[in-house]
This record gives sequence, C-alpha cells and structure tokens, in this order.
Amino acid sequence: MDTKTPTALAIPTRRDALQAQVSWGTRTVTVGGDAPVRLQSMTNTDTTDAIGTAIQVKELALAGSEMVRITVDTPEAAQAVPYVRDQLDRMGIDVPLIGDFHFNGHRLLTDYPECAQALSKYRINPGNVGKGDKRDRQFSQLIEAALRWQKPVRIGVNWGSLDQELLASLMDDNSRRSVPWDAKLVMYEALITSALESAQQAVDLGMQRSQIILSCKVSGVRDLVAVYRELGRRCNNPLHLGLTEAGMGTKGTVASSVALGVLLQEGIGDTIRVSLTPAPGESRTQEVVIASEILQALGLRNFVPSVTACPGCGRTTSTTFQELTQEIDDFLREQMPVWRERFPGVENMKVAVMGCIVNGPGESKHADIGISLPGTGEAPAAPVYIDGEKRMTLRGTSIAAEFRQVVENYIQQRFGVSGGSSTN
Repeated sequence: MDTKTPTALAIPTRRDALQAQVSWGTRTVTVGGDAPVRLQSMTNTDTTDAIGTAIQVKELALAGSEMVRITVDTPEAAQAVPYVRDQLDRMGIDVPLIGDFHFNGHRLLTDYPECAQALSKYRINPGNVGKGDKRDRQFSQLIEAALRWQKPVRIGVNWGSLDQELLASLMDDNSRRSVPWDAKLVMYEALITSALESAQQAVDLGMQRSQIILSCKVSGVRDLVAVYRELGRRCNNPLHLGLTEAGMGTKGTVASSVALGVLLQEGIGDTIRVSLTPAPGESRTQEVVIASEILQALGLRNFVPSVTACPGCGRTTSTTFQELTQEIDDFLREQMPVWRERFPGVENMKVAVMGCIVNGPGESKHADIGISLPGTGEAPAAPVYIDGEKRMTLRGTSIAAEFRQVVENYIQQRFGVSGGSSTN
C-alpha cells in the first residue's frame, strides 16, 4: 500500500513571511512568520468624537479584533487621537490603534506628534500620497515619522485609488509588447508594482523590511486571489488580506469568505479584515464575527466554542432545536470576553444541538457536549452526550434551560483553573 500523502490531501503550510511587531504599552501583536493570522477591523465613527470612537473600538476589541484602524483625515481628527487612546487605556483596552492616512498624512504626522506617538501603526496608500515630485517627498515624510516613533507601516494599495502615473507608464510599456497583455493583467501588475516599489523606497529610507506590511486590495474575488498569489510569490513581507468593498449582508459575507478562504488555505495572508457594509442599525462588530468565523472554519484559529446544528427537515417537529441553538450560540459569544481569562481553552469546545435521532446521537458523540432533541414520532426525550458518552436524558418543558445549565457546569468543571484543566 502506498502510504505517501496525496498532494490534494496535504495539510497546507503558511507562506514564510517576516514578522512585524505592532505594540501598545505591554501588549505586542506579532504579524507574520509563525504567528496566528490576526484579526483587524476599522471604526466608522467620526474620529473627532473621541468618546464615541473609543466606545466603538472597545466593542470591536471585545468582539475579537486584535488591531483597530481609525480615520485620521483632518487636524481635528489628529488632535483627537491621543484622547481616544487615553479613553481606551482608562477602560483597560490595550488594543493597538492603526491610523488610516490619505492625501495629508505627511502633514498630520509631522504637525501632531502626539497623534503619531499614540498610534501603533500607520496605513499609507501610495496612490494618495501625492503626484510628481511631491509624491517622493511626502512619502518620505510619512516613513520618517514611522522611523522617528518606531512604528510599523502598512503600505496599502487599492485599485480604486491606484497611482495613475504608474498605471499609465505600465500601459505604455504594454502597448510596446509584441503580444500585449490583457488590460486586467496590467492592472494587476500596477497594484503589485506599486506595493513592492513603495516598500523598497521605505527600506531605502531606513525602515526594516519586516516592519512593512503590504496589501493590494480589490473588490473582485478572482482578482484578489490572482493578485495575492503573485504578490506572495514576489516578496516575503507580511500580507494583509481583504476585499476593499465586500458589500452588505449575504453578498459581502460570501464574497469575503470565498476570497479569503482560498488564499488562507494556500497559506497566503497574515492579517485579515472583512470590509462589510453594515445594515442600518447593525453592529460594526459583525465584520469581526465573520472574519473570526472564516479562520475558525478553516481550522486556523478558534475564538469561541463551535456549535454544530442540523438544518432541520420534515423529521423535526418544532422550532425548539433552532431556538436552543441560537440561545446557546448567543450565550457562548456573550460570555467569551470574560471566559477568555477565566476558562483558558474554552474556545476549543464543540457543542452539538440536533433536531432528531437520525444524526443527533452521532454528532453529539463527536462533540464535547451534545443534545439530540425529539423529532417527529420520537419519544419526548433528549439524550445528552458528554465527552462521547451518554450521561443523561432531559424531559419535559424545560429542556432548553436545563441543557444550558449542563453546558455551564461542563465549562466550569473542564476549563476552570481551579479544576486543574486549564491546559486543555
């Protein structure tokens, strides 16, 4: 028998990237190398509202965002940044802040040193730094500020604001080829060239290459995959992934999941953001939830206990299993900010909530703790499995409440530090 693992079944390995350090106070978030793929997000508040911005940053951080980007576009916003940082420090939120700069970042970082110091990283868009002679001078000012305050940078190219001079030059070069490239391929090359040339310019100015994170964001799934495959092949900088405008709801969720899933499965990507347009009244934290679910679905990281549930069919007689699944899922997510400290390892727990006897017992045995609710024609009993063994059967009208208590007890007994199981 041939024991060699088929290529298609081989476990993917991460691309070998340099490591960047994004720090605030005693907290350091390592990006790249053998560090886990990091989650980040961005506020949509007016940064001049320091309290409102700090509150949203806190919400994003508690949802799992390990870095949060804020807009710094005016002198007033730059002046507000230290106050945002101060409010976060008062709340005990040490998440690093990233300043998002376009057009006037060189002036803001120079004129407002307290802003430059309060931020943990600067995002620079080479397409919006300036044109002609101003471009090099203003880009240099941004890098000089990063060097002065010892901050890493993300050079983030975006095809909606691509350097038009560079694109025109590459188009001219393409027209002289014996067999010209397709226009989209020229666009890809312009994105990659802009990122790589800007990174080299930063290195020439004195930055360590490891402190330069690169991104080339587009809004098309196949475009993103093509660009990052080539970008990853041509550099060893840490890479930030994300569709630049994913969209709303299902569309944005699916597009981001497909694009990021393909690249992450190939080992490409060191930090991600899901740029989801929130529905009216929807929390900004939804983009963090989706990003964490992508990483968890790929088996790259665990953030909250996973809940397995069947979709329901003609065998399921009520909405009880749906309601219980929702209740347990919401409960686990709500408790995680506290449980991360109290119950180390709880994020790896698996819970199953099934609606009938067909797959219910099997799925429950595969989970750490599972329940199989009665379906059509089944006895009004719900067997509960813990660590692969049937431990009890719940009956009556309070099955949901009793199962939730069983889950809580299990977490305390297995993952509680006092129980000696904190290493699970």
